Amino acid sequence: MSFPYLSDLVKALTGYDLPLPLPMFGLCVAAAMLVAASFLKRELGRLHAIGKIGVAQVRGVATPPQEIVPDFIAVVMLAGIFGARLFHILEHTDMFLAHPWKMIFTTSGLSIFGGLIFGTLAGVISVIRWKLPIRPMLDAAAPAMMLGYALGRVGCQISGDGDWGIAANMALKPTWLPSWFWAQTYDNNIYGAVIPAPGVYPTSIYETVMALACFGLLWALRKHPFQLGWLFSVYLFLAGLERLVIEQIRVNPMLEFGGIYATQAEFISVGLMILGLLGVALLSKRLPIDALSAGKAKIT
Repeated sequence: MSFPYLSDLVKALTGYDLPLPLPMFGLCVAAAMLVAASFLKRELGRLHAIGKIGVAQVRGVATPPQEIVPDFIAVVMLAGIFGARLFHILEHTDMFLAHPWKMIFTTSGLSIFGGLIFGTLAGVISVIRWKLPIRPMLDAAAPAMMLGYALGRVGCQISGDGDWGIAANMALKPTWLPSWFWAQTYDNNIYGAVIPAPGVYPTSIYETVMALACFGLLWALRKHPFQLGWLFSVYLFLAGLERLVIEQIRVNPMLEFGGIYATQAEFISVGLMILGLLGVALLSKRLPIDALSAGKAKIT
C-alpha cells in the first residue's frame, strides 16, 4: 500500500479523512536532510576542533564551519531539486515534449543522480565562497550524503513514486524472507499505476538497506589515516556501486552512447565508481603520524 500524501497515511492509521495534501515524498526528503545535517554538523565540529577545517568567512564574519550547515543544506537542497528534475526530463524527453509543464511542476519524477551532481556542485561553490577547504568539507559531507540518500528512499517507498523494480520472480524468493520484502503492488501509488500480483521488486527498500550499510562503513572510516579527499572517494565508489547493482532489477529507459546501451543511472554509476577508484588510489598514502595527532594535515 502506498501513501502519496499525508492525508492518506493519517486515514490509514486513524480512519480520519483530513485535508492534508502534503506529499509524503517531500516530507521524507525534508526529514532526511535534517538528519543528514545533524551528522554533517557533528563531523564539521570534530574536524574544526582538530584543525583540519578552519573558520568560514560569511559576509566578512569568521564563523565556525558547523554553524554554516543550515545555509549549506538549503543551497544543496534547492540545487539538488533542480538537478533531479532536469535529469529526469533528460531521461524522458518524449514525455517532456508531450507534456512539458506537467513534467516541470509535477510532485513526482526526480533523478537522484541529477540531484547529487547539482547539489554537490552548488555545495562546492558555497564552500569556495565561504573560503573553506574543499577536500575536508567533502570528506565531512560524505557520510551525511549517504545517510540522506538512504532515508530519502523511504519517501519513494511510502509514496510509491515509480522507483520500483521489474516484475518479481517469486520462484527465486527464499522461504524465510517476508513476501513484502520480495514483491509489492504499491496500491494507491502516486502515479495511479496498476501493478498486477504478485508485484514488483521494492527496490527503494533495498536501496535504503544498502545505503544505510554504506553510511555505517563511511562513518566508521571517517577517522582514517589517509589524505584528505580519500573518504569522499570511497563515497563516490560506494554510491556508484550501490546504484549499479540496483539498476539490474529497476525499470528505466535505455540510452545509447558510443554503441553502448545502458540506463542513464548505469552510465553515471560507472563514472562515479571510476572517479572513486582513482581518488582512492591517489589519496591512499598515509599521513605522517605527527600530522594525524596534531591535526595539522596539509589542506589544499
